[in-house]
Amino acid sequence: MSLNDILHYLRLGGVTLAILLIASVVALGVAIERFISLWGVGERSRTLGETVQKHLLRGDLAAARTAAERSDAAAADIFLAGFDRMERVKTNGGGVEATVERERAQVGLKLRRNLWILATIGSIAPFVGLFGTVAGIMKSFKDLGLDVEAGGTGGTGAVMTGISEALVATAVGILVAVQAMVFYNYFQARLSRVLVELRLMGDEFVELLKERPAPPAPAAPAPEAAARSDASHA
Repeated sequence: MSLNDILHYLRLGGVTLAILLIASVVALGVAIERFISLWGVGERSRTLGETVQKHLLRGDLAAARTAAERSDAAAADIFLAGFDRMERVKTNGGGVEATVERERAQVGLKLRRNLWILATIGSIAPFVGLFGTVAGIMKSFKDLGLDVEAGGTGGTGAVMTGISEALVATAVGILVAVQAMVFYNYFQARLSRVLVELRLMGDEFVELLKERPAPPAPAAPAPEAAARSDASHA
């Protein structure tokens, strides 16, 4: 199909094809934005999770929090929410589970942002194309009726040409829907894995908070030193 043929069909499609082309551009823009936003999200979260785990196993809560504060990973918000909750309640991980789970849900909503646009375009694009086809067929039969009233032969050639041109709208609608749904399913599959990893990291984080070693108690003075201290005060 030459460029002239494409421009010819675009002129015939009118508003319907314009809407479908805009929807295609929007779907591509959303896909590019999500791809950039989600680039390396799983790897960064796993790296941060391993770092926080090492610090908590050593009982170094301050270092674990600092690592989370300096990271831009999606898991950082989950860890920081847990740290904040633990500091407020002043317990060894008590009540942190619900806080971590709520924050994980919030992170999931952020990661899924704008995906509803792809789902919407994938759902309605075929119907928009079908509407354009129906409108084109109605116009073809109207032209046929006018031709007969004017004394024409009422041949099917003009009608078939109009119908074939009208079907372009349905074809474009299906292509746009396929494009949007391919992007949508790709991001859904990718995010499903990332969210499972975040859930596992959150559960392990809460367990480590509860089981982390207690800070070492200050060393008691040696008996000789205590005796000298008592003697000096006597």
